[in-house]
Amino acid sequence: MNRLMLNICAGTFAAGAILTPAWAEAAQTDPVAVAAAGRADAKYLDYPVYRGDDLGLTLRDGRADFRLWAPSAKAVKLNLYDQGRYGAPYRTIEMTPSEAGTWTASVTPAPMGKFYTFQVNVDGKWLAETPGIYNRAAGVNGMRAAVVDLAATNPQGWADDRGPALKNINDAVLYEMHHRDFSIHPSSGIANKGKFLAMVENGTVNPEGDATGIDHLKELGVTHVHILPSYDYNSVDEANLPANQYNWGYDPFNYNVPEGSYSTNPSDPQARIREFKQMVQALHKAGIGVVMDVVYNHTANNDDSNFSLTVPGYFYRHNADGSYSDASGCGNETASERQAVRDYIVNSVKYWAKEYHIDGFRFDLMAIHDTETMNEVARELKKINPSIFVYGEGWTAGGSPLPEANRALKVNVAKMNDIAVFSDDIRDAVKGHYSAAEQPGFATGAPGNEETVKIGIVASTAHPQVDYSKGNNAKAPYATSPKQIINYVSCHDDLCLTDKLALSMPGSIEADRQRAARLAQTIVFTSQGTPFMFAGEEVFRGKKLVHNTYKSPDSVNAIDWNLKHLNREQFEFYKELIALRKAHPAFRMTDAADIAKHLRFDNVKTSNLISYSLLDHANGDEWKEIKLVFNGADTPAEVKLPKGKWTVVSRDGRLCHTGLTDAEGNLQILPGGKTTVEPRSALILYR
Repeated sequence: MNRLMLNICAGTFAAGAILTPAWAEAAQTDPVAVAAAGRADAKYLDYPVYRGDDLGLTLRDGRADFRLWAPSAKAVKLNLYDQGRYGAPYRTIEMTPSEAGTWTASVTPAPMGKFYTFQVNVDGKWLAETPGIYNRAAGVNGMRAAVVDLAATNPQGWADDRGPALKNINDAVLYEMHHRDFSIHPSSGIANKGKFLAMVENGTVNPEGDATGIDHLKELGVTHVHILPSYDYNSVDEANLPANQYNWGYDPFNYNVPEGSYSTNPSDPQARIREFKQMVQALHKAGIGVVMDVVYNHTANNDDSNFSLTVPGYFYRHNADGSYSDASGCGNETASERQAVRDYIVNSVKYWAKEYHIDGFRFDLMAIHDTETMNEVARELKKINPSIFVYGEGWTAGGSPLPEANRALKVNVAKMNDIAVFSDDIRDAVKGHYSAAEQPGFATGAPGNEETVKIGIVASTAHPQVDYSKGNNAKAPYATSPKQIINYVSCHDDLCLTDKLALSMPGSIEADRQRAARLAQTIVFTSQGTPFMFAGEEVFRGKKLVHNTYKSPDSVNAIDWNLKHLNREQFEFYKELIALRKAHPAFRMTDAADIAKHLRFDNVKTSNLISYSLLDHANGDEWKEIKLVFNGADTPAEVKLPKGKWTVVSRDGRLCHTGLTDAEGNLQILPGGKTTVEPRSALILYR
């Protein structure tokens, strides 16, 4: 895929334009009108759909049963191979037509350790070989599926493995990371650099003795790691790992197979499966859940994808002329509203939840999918594990024939049970717009963002003191619960926070930029909703001012763990900020009505200044009232506190979740009245 396609695919259009091509206008209120208009997709409505649970390979009684759904095929072959990459098939079997458009074949005894492909004949033409879309193990580069006993890949104690119990999604603290970024730098002290097994190593340190790897995560206090795509993707040659290729992984190839380049031996189909499970198990033992970044909205290839080589056309939406519709910006978009596509997505996440014990899923460009599919995803996952949660990007990267009312857009989140969406409102208001590198935000001195920051603070729910007409993005409340909102200021997409501050605060010194970062994240972590942060920003990691580093070298992407020693105060601030949120349910209300009742904004007229209270032991908090004041200006601000005994938690860029102390170790107390809030800082107090 070219750079433009991957940039778009990876989220360059993160604000989420909702573009509708002119030909689709008539179909916006009536999906049936699309077929009635004679579009190429109409024929797919007549395809039978198989709803059984034995698609792909099933091992039983020493036999291998294969079932492929290919309703448009005239014939199907099953090819068996000794090797995962080279050589001719040692046996080819003509598959037999079966129920609901499926084709079957059985092999006795099961060819354990062997490889296979399918080949489909459509309209008299044999298509290229494919490992199929239901395969769960594969050889190098995923070109051939593998016959593997999945039970044999389970690490010791796997049956007892459990992720952290979570009552509500907003009890989570999300940490977004890439396998390679997190461990590849020489300073990481990790042996299995860039691999699943990097997360298994305990006791790793940087040259100064600071914890790295999984011990760093435990020290920081995050509850869940959000790992960038870890299924088998297209852009890294697993057979040539010494080339040190890098990619984020938003170019799916085999959805139900772990990525081989993150395993110690991509040629061994069992290694990637076993090592992925070992990673999950190690994180779970550390009390940390695993969120999987999934990209069901498009595939890396069009006509040559595994979908197209199995059931040509069916899995995608098309334009009136038969060309691929492209809401992903990557050349195609999948058609989740079709039953077999919906089933595929639902069954795939269920498989990852059951086989790999995944604790949550983040959906890339989720608005390409329809709300019914997303509701079914959440509903089925909750049956497996009530603690599982689902969130995603509530936007597309381009136009789609799917009616806007049916899309899983952020403005439609009220239609989706147990689904959360990213808040671009708080993101752009706090740090400045994602696409305008030099544009500052609230935390860097730009006036006019106060009301949009408030929208983020109340998690986009209705609040009597928030004027949505003044919002920069949303003009009306769209969430019915704070559990539907993910708050963030930075992620893998676009400029990371450190680089954004460097460009939007010209002439500043690093200490001032670190203050701005602390303020920005304090707003995120004390707002209602679920906080999300990008890996390495707790040590002030940058990416050399590169906007989208999806295939940049390690010299750009790797986290230099020496920064943890150099920026220890920054790390300690993040650590305390996470501890503050985890200790106080007032920041984690679950009901919009409670937010409206217990969160009260003060009447502030000064630009870049927001002041509010969490009142009356909000959400059962031990603190009766928590006062938060955010000053994004580069000058001090004066505020008036009600008289009383206020214990200081955060001030002048310092924070201690149990209360700041003076030189003698006594808690810092303010009596009320006028007080100063230092530039680019938060004042947090309680009584």
